[in-house]
Amino acid sequence: MPKKFLRRYLPNPKQIRELPALRPLGRWLQEPELWHLHRRSVAGAAFIGLFCAFLPIPFQMVVAASLAVISRCNLPISVALVWITNPITIPPMFYFAYRLGVWLLDMELAVDAVELNWEWLSQNAGVIGYPLVFGSLVCGWVSGVTAMVLSRIAWRWHVIKRWRARRETRRQRKSGDLSQDTRSP
Repeated sequence: MPKKFLRRYLPNPKQIRELPALRPLGRWLQEPELWHLHRRSVAGAAFIGLFCAFLPIPFQMVVAASLAVISRCNLPISVALVWITNPITIPPMFYFAYRLGVWLLDMELAVDAVELNWEWLSQNAGVIGYPLVFGSLVCGWVSGVTAMVLSRIAWRWHVIKRWRARRETRRQRKSGDLSQDTRSP
């Protein structure tokens, strides 16, 4: 993954530390590992962000940020990836996780229709809770591991591509220097 591309879209660590709401966390936000862009920190942040995105709980960003601080992965990437779940994507993602949980646990579907309100959710939480949580954990784990592996592969591919480009540039300079030396007596 190109650092320049990521740095263009990620916030400045100093600006984040100076936000009034985050001043109590200033000591933890001082860790330089939370802001570095290297293969391990980006891959770990990809895993954390996508795993937390599938957690059927409120405040997923807080969980992702806490895990990023504990594991010393890139904080902005892990928090940003949680936003894959938003009001538009949450219903299909969690319905898929519920159906997956029902299938993996070899249960029967307990609800025919899903309504998006607190009353329906509180009435059916006991029925759909266990398969939803289990399916969400499986989906989070699979998507997190996939993102981690793909980010490592993409990072490695980018590094190899840069190595080859530098080697080719050196070859061209060297062959250009040799051809100039042979022309001049």
